[in-house]
Amino acid sequence: MGIIISSLGRVFLLLFLLVWVTEGLTQPKFFNVMDYGAVGGGKTDNSQAFLKAWSDACQWNGKSRVVVPQGTFKLYPVIFSGPCNGPIAFVIRGTLKATTDPSSFSAHSWINFRYVDELKVSGGGTLDGQGASAWHLNCKSNPQCQALPISMSFDFVTNAIVQYIKSYDSKNAHFKVFGCHNMDFRKIRISAPADSPNTDGIKIGSSYRIRIAHSRIATGDDCVAIVEGSKKIHVSKVFCGPGHGISIGSLGGYANEDDVVGVVVKNCTFLGTSNGVRIKTWASPYASKASNFTFQDIFMDDVLNPITIDQEYCPHPPCSQQTSSNVQISDITYKNIWGRSSSEVAVSLVCSKSRPCKNVVLENINLAHSNPPGRSSSVCFHAKGASHGSQTPPPCL
Repeated sequence: MGIIISSLGRVFLLLFLLVWVTEGLTQPKFFNVMDYGAVGGGKTDNSQAFLKAWSDACQWNGKSRVVVPQGTFKLYPVIFSGPCNGPIAFVIRGTLKATTDPSSFSAHSWINFRYVDELKVSGGGTLDGQGASAWHLNCKSNPQCQALPISMSFDFVTNAIVQYIKSYDSKNAHFKVFGCHNMDFRKIRISAPADSPNTDGIKIGSSYRIRIAHSRIATGDDCVAIVEGSKKIHVSKVFCGPGHGISIGSLGGYANEDDVVGVVVKNCTFLGTSNGVRIKTWASPYASKASNFTFQDIFMDDVLNPITIDQEYCPHPPCSQQTSSNVQISDITYKNIWGRSSSEVAVSLVCSKSRPCKNVVLENINLAHSNPPGRSSSVCFHAKGASHGSQTPPPCL
């Protein structure tokens, strides 16, 4: 009997040790930036402390968390590079404050994550881009100038989540996604003045399976910008305004651009924006395709151009439009879109003469003219498709 009890005891001890070791491996290790010399108050550069904390966390064999506690932390441009040895979280509980030093404005990004798998950025904290110090240097009408830093960018990041983060007054775009795969943006709050130049909310390029949901974006440029090489992008339950709406493009500005395929914008609200849902391409000879887009269940309130395809995009006239756009737009559905247009033309489908839009569908559109109240209209050039259900304005397809 004693031998049996002794054997059972050893079994239970081994099981206990196994559970203890397993839990130890699954629990994340914390790397607090304060332990690396970070100083709050918003006056001291904390770049080195943050980079050291990231380096140790990235090298940890298991789950790790870099923690930024409450407080204000000044930060010069930093690059957080992988690959890391395990899943890593960057937890921002305080405020990160960008520098206003002009010597830092040449950086591509203020905070840049690169080559990281299983990244999570969260914490309820704030990115203060200090954009007012740099907006007068913007490149909106001067393509030869140096682009200003993006507040937070992700390059070649996979299987990532960004949630519960606020971004204010970015110098350039608030968030940029490039070469990424399988990312979720949730509960993001973005704010910049309506006249702040080039302050896109979330800009996506050359990326696959990017989802944006339950977010509020008020800025001076596109709330969401989806550019070349983007595939399977899903935007839902986003409140946009002020801003330039949710845009695909501009496309066709360069040779050898990758196609944009599979974009869904659903259950979104636009308030006082210059555009609602927009596809824009340059009148250039560079060929590519933009296809399989669905814009559905969208409310527009006082939007200047609610539904727009513009294949003669020219933001700063005069433009050298020696040819019609060579971007083929096809399989576009606008369904259940309602509200008020602040201009008479609520639906504008200006497609390419050489490559007319194919299979454009308008279904249950109700966009009245709000200022003054009255009849709205639609305009179509070189657009082929059909309309179904109730239609205000009268369809031009």
